Amino acid sequence: MKFVAFLKFKKTKLEITEQLKIDLKLEEFKPRVLTSFVRNKLIDEVYLPIFGNNLAKQLGTVGANKRTDRMGMLLLISPPGYGKTTLMEYIANRLGLIFVKINGPAIGHEVTNVGPASAKNSAAREELKKLNLAFEMGNNVMLYIDDIQHCNPEFLQKFISLSDGTRKIEGVYENQPKTYDLRGKKFCVIMAGNPYTESGDKFQIPDMLANRADIYNLGDIIGETEHLFRLSLIENSLTANPILQQLASKEFDDVYTLVEQIESKSDEGQLIGNHSSQEVEEYKKVLEKVLRVRDVLLKVNATYIKSAAMQDEYRTEPSFKLQGSYRDMNKLVAQIVPIMNEKELNTMLRSHYENEAQTLTGIC
Repeated sequence: MKFVAFLKFKKTKLEITEQLKIDLKLEEFKPRVLTSFVRNKLIDEVYLPIFGNNLAKQLGTVGANKRTDRMGMLLLISPPGYGKTTLMEYIANRLGLIFVKINGPAIGHEVTNVGPASAKNSAAREELKKLNLAFEMGNNVMLYIDDIQHCNPEFLQKFISLSDGTRKIEGVYENQPKTYDLRGKKFCVIMAGNPYTESGDKFQIPDMLANRADIYNLGDIIGETEHLFRLSLIENSLTANPILQQLASKEFDDVYTLVEQIESKSDEGQLIGNHSSQEVEEYKKVLEKVLRVRDVLLKVNATYIKSAAMQDEYRTEPSFKLQGSYRDMNKLVAQIVPIMNEKELNTMLRSHYENEAQTLTGIC
């Protein structure tokens, strides 16, 4: 009789647990890295070290000398398409953290506090529930708030106390107000945004929050790493083109050798992989065009960054909104074939940006 009751208890417990998983949508919080993700030299040599320093402040470090005053926040700024979300999801995956992504546009400008009851639509309410669930979980959590340019600065101010030494924040879980003390817990906050809001106004973040954050622009050059930034556009596009994907899958280092040969106009360097002479010829023809595309995108990106940094009162022409992002690079590289000539390449580039310009200006 007791054994039957025990089996019934186990079955009921399992059913309740599975239902709770569905209700809490726990599957959504597992970080999943895109199959197209490329861990390039820019990530290894620049982003991971500087992000690692910030996450060490927030999550703590190992050993006897680990910091006890966990604090800070990571703020990533760049035009769309530079892999902010993908990169942080990759880091969460490698660190074994629960990845709670909050959608800034769904929250919108009208929401000024973290209580779900204050939301005027179901989308914002669900995002705020997810936010408070992250506070409730408390440990082993990466809270990632995306596209914060769509959020009200008053809403962002709620995170000031979470980003300093107090590590506290007011929340509402299951209609009950709570104060969450996250000192000593593995909980990190990352915010990401675009220098422009959806209306074309300048991006703004409360000063007191910005003072607590480490701010990095993924669309700009960091220190003396221009060569890595230029190279990252090529590395990230490898999976978009079948021929380059074949090259990278055989021996990734051969990509660097061929790029160096093309840029230096020499045959220095030995390929490691087993490639036929015809394959090498195809690789070079595709990479030559990829380098041309990259150079155009870098000019577009530089113009976008320059325009974003300019004060409105000094503008003599409309703000520049065309982008030279990883996303644009992938779109263009996917269309490149070895037999494409110069005219066809220029037509492809022009058509891409003409279509982008028509969309951005609202001209049909």
